[in-house]
Amino acid sequence: MTRFAPKLITCLREGYDAKRFLKDLTSGVTVGIIALPLAMAFGIASLPESVVQELKAINPALTPPAIGLFTAIVAGFIISALGGSRVQIGGPTGAFIVIVYRIAAEHGYAGLATATGMAGIILIVMGLAGFGRLIKFIPYPVTTGFTTGIAVVIATTQIKDLFGLRPIDEVGNPVPMPPDFIPKLQVLAGAWDTYTLPTAIVGLASVIVLFTMRKLVPRVPGAIIVAAASAAIVYFFHIPTETIATRFGGIPRSMPFVNTHGFSLGLALDLIPEATTIAILCAIESLLSAVVADGMTGYHHRSDTELVAQGAANVAVSFLWGIPATGAIARTVANIRSGATSPVSGMVHAVTLLVILLVAGPLAKEIPLAALSAILMVVAWNMAELDHFRSILKSPRSDVVVLLTTFGLTVLTDLTIAVMVGMVLASFLFMRRMSDLTGVGALGIAENGTGESAPDTPQLPPRCEAYEVYGPLFFGTADRVKDTLAGMEKPPLVFILRMRHVLCIDATGLHAIEELHRKCKRGGTTLVLSGVHSQPVMAIAKSGLDQVIGLENMCGSIDEAIKRARAIVQAAGA
Repeated sequence: MTRFAPKLITCLREGYDAKRFLKDLTSGVTVGIIALPLAMAFGIASLPESVVQELKAINPALTPPAIGLFTAIVAGFIISALGGSRVQIGGPTGAFIVIVYRIAAEHGYAGLATATGMAGIILIVMGLAGFGRLIKFIPYPVTTGFTTGIAVVIATTQIKDLFGLRPIDEVGNPVPMPPDFIPKLQVLAGAWDTYTLPTAIVGLASVIVLFTMRKLVPRVPGAIIVAAASAAIVYFFHIPTETIATRFGGIPRSMPFVNTHGFSLGLALDLIPEATTIAILCAIESLLSAVVADGMTGYHHRSDTELVAQGAANVAVSFLWGIPATGAIARTVANIRSGATSPVSGMVHAVTLLVILLVAGPLAKEIPLAALSAILMVVAWNMAELDHFRSILKSPRSDVVVLLTTFGLTVLTDLTIAVMVGMVLASFLFMRRMSDLTGVGALGIAENGTGESAPDTPQLPPRCEAYEVYGPLFFGTADRVKDTLAGMEKPPLVFILRMRHVLCIDATGLHAIEELHRKCKRGGTTLVLSGVHSQPVMAIAKSGLDQVIGLENMCGSIDEAIKRARAIVQAAGA
């Protein structure tokens, strides 16, 4: 099926020649070099010390920077080979750091791998079910709230390595960084006097260089420049600061063995909410990246294909000692600007990282941790999107409530809770808005809202009342229809319900009309529906309500409804 055909096949069928391959080769190598320090930094930031020791006991080669590289290599290749975007670059991203760190801290690496694999399966199901087009319905305040919240949490996790802090307890034992935001700040505040001056200089200088390069030479990959330059300076001038080698022992020069460590059904059941959050976050991030790529290239991605590819990549990395992966916006943009023409560029990016792992591992291990923390600080700043955050603060109050709630819960509690609460809150507020736009009023008054009948209000027969519904008739507004007869002193002989402005109706709306019909019947009143649109007509017919009301009482226009009312009045001798 075309909907699930990878873009790689499409590009090859278009006629893939040596000229296009040369462009993809150049861009892929460029992005692979850019991705190197980012992948290692994301791996280091995502795993707490307890998991680092757990992995070291399994195999000393399973270091956090290596796990970041494994993820970028495996996921990057699969996402490009199977994905629905021509130029998407996949790998670990900053958006996952918060939830990955928490899952790993609470359930160990086995829990993290289990949640990652489950998220991959969920993504595959979402893609096959056609959910790719539904991701756009997630409210913007929700995505901005949790993205800015993630950025704040990432920044706090990097303070320790950026300044070389060494938190210790009363007896001098090292204090691990807690996953929760407030306790983390307390630990950092208590350890502030343990900062290391050389480390702080390396870290702050790296931040300054990154921001300066971003302003003056935005096309130059600042991350790789800072990583290489800081490594050279620290190595040749013997600056006493922690590097990848001194903390983790370096980077392995081979790909890992297959992971079957600790998978269990019980663990999988416990991690369903976390796996769902990873899947939703992956879907949002990857499809947003694909949309950005479409805007820059003029092509269109296949959203469902992209979800299936993201799912396959996350299932794969769960068995190859990785962390969750998705489409990376910054690396995708760099890929496009470097001249990429097809998914081959993303596959070359993954192969480039593999070659670096196999050949240049000893050089990469000299990168100081303060420089990697500086890189993540800049990543967090970019993720925060403060301009967008401030603009939503000027939006309607309901959007501000959703934004601040999602942001606060992301920072103070858990991303899983934040996404769920944000979505539910946004849904409730949306339903309230729809409810405010829906009303029921006497014919001619409801539409102009003046309290006086409109000039073209038709004349009704005696003992006949007509009311009009405007707006969707759903569970948030259905009670207004049921209560329309309540204010009448004497039940009319005919009650016309005009529905020309009701474009959609749900089960609760149908129940409300059925209840109204019962009230009318008890009072000797005939209910006549007027101007029913196609969706409500189909829903009424499918439920059998048209037979209950009577087909003769289902009128296409208000004139037909009044004609029907006159016939009922005449038959009753009124």
